[in-house]
Amino acid sequence: MINLENITKVYSMGSVEVRALDDVSFSISDGDYVSIMGPSGSGKSTLMHIVGCLDRPSSGRYSLQGEDVSKLDDTELAHVRNKRIGFVFQQFNLLPRETVLGNVEIPLMYAGVGGKERRRIATEALARVGLADRMHHRPAEISGGQKQRVAIARALVNSPSLILADEPTGNLDSRTGGEILAILDKLNAEGCTIALVTHDRSVAERARRIVHLRDGAVERIEELDVERSAERGPVRWA
Repeated sequence: MINLENITKVYSMGSVEVRALDDVSFSISDGDYVSIMGPSGSGKSTLMHIVGCLDRPSSGRYSLQGEDVSKLDDTELAHVRNKRIGFVFQQFNLLPRETVLGNVEIPLMYAGVGGKERRRIATEALARVGLADRMHHRPAEISGGQKQRVAIARALVNSPSLILADEPTGNLDSRTGGEILAILDKLNAEGCTIALVTHDRSVAERARRIVHLRDGAVERIEELDVERSAERGPVRWA
């Protein structure tokens, strides 16, 4: 699914160069569930942006499903983001003037799907996350947990091969966060590949592996007990 080889990302800040990622290499298999952890400034967000084709590496090779996406132009990258990757962010990133249904339809609009088919697919995605009865509400009229469910439904509508979740429980209370993680667990059990960025150990342990970053480099890759992580027990919150 994903293969990162010697990925480096350098930002220039005046005369100073900041090495956000330093020779990062690891792979994520089809159907895998991987967490990415590290302290603030470790390169988690930069890595997520590169894996999500929102940014380009300064050097190295990133292949997605066998294609070297690090060489694609902006239009080709936009197509990859729309068709192959679903994004779930900590801040939800919903359009306040659109209904829940309208927000979920947005990726389908960019994909050129017609109105009737858009509504059908978006409605099914909302039902999948338990929000069929909220589709005509606006974001201000639903809870934080419901907003994140909308974001997950939006991530699913184009049947992506990969879901990237960046601190998906960061703005939620422990009970609601556990519900969101349970949805991600179910999606992974259905075959969806998930890469999740978190600073919370108990959230990271939902995955099968944890990639630990420090100072822009892979410090270690921790293999979790498959049977234990598959149980998806109660989340412990700090």
